[in-house]
Amino acid sequence: MTFVQLIDCRTDRFDEMNRLMDTWAEQTKGKRTATHAVVGKDRSDASHFIEIVEFPSYEEAMRNSGLPETDRIFQDMVALCDEMPTFTDLDVVRDEQLYAANARRFFEALATAGDLPPMNDLLDEDIHSHNPINPQDMIGLDSARAEFRMWRAAFDFVFTVDDLITQGDRACARWTWNATHKADFMGIPATGKRVTMTGTTTFRFAPDGKIAETWWQHDQLGLMQQLGALDSLER
Repeated sequence: MTFVQLIDCRTDRFDEMNRLMDTWAEQTKGKRTATHAVVGKDRSDASHFIEIVEFPSYEEAMRNSGLPETDRIFQDMVALCDEMPTFTDLDVVRDEQLYAANARRFFEALATAGDLPPMNDLLDEDIHSHNPINPQDMIGLDSARAEFRMWRAAFDFVFTVDDLITQGDRACARWTWNATHKADFMGIPATGKRVTMTGTTTFRFAPDGKIAETWWQHDQLGLMQQLGALDSLER
């Protein structure tokens, strides 16, 4: 679960503190685990600053705190403050930016060359998928991976995410799928044809950022027509 630490301090020597933070960043290059940091100044009090530091998890934040460089910089920072800084530790329970990033990573993982990635860092163990081409909903990580392997066995493909919208714990992606038909798909032998399909996927995310539920809509009829499966029906 993403972890955020708020560091609240007061100082009239911010320029010195800013240089101190640059020094820490240089000294811990390649070792620090913070993924993002923002410093804000109180508009009503020019000596009041809040730093927001993001980490992949609480454990990574603690590992960062354990660096000897972090301890030295903290002592120097305290010396520049008017009073002892205060710290607020937060577990992130909603992060729409993370949800959008994980939705994009999901489509990239599906199209990864070679073996299908485990995807346990992206998908909830009890993921629930709704797809109109399946007679029953797909439930569970193993079932999801089996479905993805079926598509990967039949096609070499890539996704292009044309639009991605997030709201609350949901994200909706409009995508274009370009593929080469290389093996049997739903009883249709390999044709070698280049095919394309458009669709949308709506995601529901768990608090840890993993995908907990999906709703698929795509032009399956158009795909079957491109593969020649409807030719006999059209005669």
